[in-house]
Amino acid sequence: MRRLIRYIGHRLYTTWATFWFVLPFVLTYPLQWLMSRQKWHRQLHALNRGWSIFSIRMWGVPVTIIKKNPLPADQPCVYVANHGSYIDILMLFKAIPGFLNMVGKSDLAEVPVWGPIFGSTYITVNRNSAVSRGRSMVEARRSLEAGRSVVIFPEGTISPKPGEEMVPFKEGAFQLAIAAGVPIVPISMPLNHKFMPSIKGSLRVRYSPLRLVMHEPIPTTGLTLADAPELKDRVYTIIASEFLSEGAGIPEPSTWRKPQPAVQEMALPNS
Repeated sequence: MRRLIRYIGHRLYTTWATFWFVLPFVLTYPLQWLMSRQKWHRQLHALNRGWSIFSIRMWGVPVTIIKKNPLPADQPCVYVANHGSYIDILMLFKAIPGFLNMVGKSDLAEVPVWGPIFGSTYITVNRNSAVSRGRSMVEARRSLEAGRSVVIFPEGTISPKPGEEMVPFKEGAFQLAIAAGVPIVPISMPLNHKFMPSIKGSLRVRYSPLRLVMHEPIPTTGLTLADAPELKDRVYTIIASEFLSEGAGIPEPSTWRKPQPAVQEMALPNS
């Protein structure tokens, strides 16, 4: 009975969280479509931030956001964060102030209905294409020059062991910050995957606290592209320093069935 109640609770909460994520998009879709067509990107990003804040609030989970030092005033930055969940973008939109640009994988722009809006507002990249990677960095540099901060996941993909190990960082974000002469801000999100892990073919949501730590900005003034590998390693260590023991592992699927005991084969004597 306890297993059945737990299973029903998980399904109900998954439905609740999904409903409060989808509903704001459905209600605002005509406005989002119009803003994307008119290239009102600043207003559309403000709407996306409101959507993120509202959805997270409706999930009802405790949210901790820590900013270790004030961000540079009137200064665009390159924000780099670990990538462990589908809700990472929502958490970043909630926590980071100002008019942001996001570098996301090109697959996001192919999501029905929502994808074209994302693709027209933010930067998309096919990480398997050198041409696409180069184009995305050019667009990101232009964004910084226009005063619009950029968010990048330097892992390039969601980690197979989020909250424990990160995929080795790519250097693009660090080369970008150095070339543009802007600060780089490391961000740790150690628990997002506990709320919603990235599992193909499965939507698994669990009531779990969320936590985001925005570390002290690292200035890049005076650095050259030769310093990018050292900067990359430094940021990797900073982000990993906020990983928590309770962040280890991915939530197991819930089931109402009692697990069957394993059947052990008996060894036959040699004939």
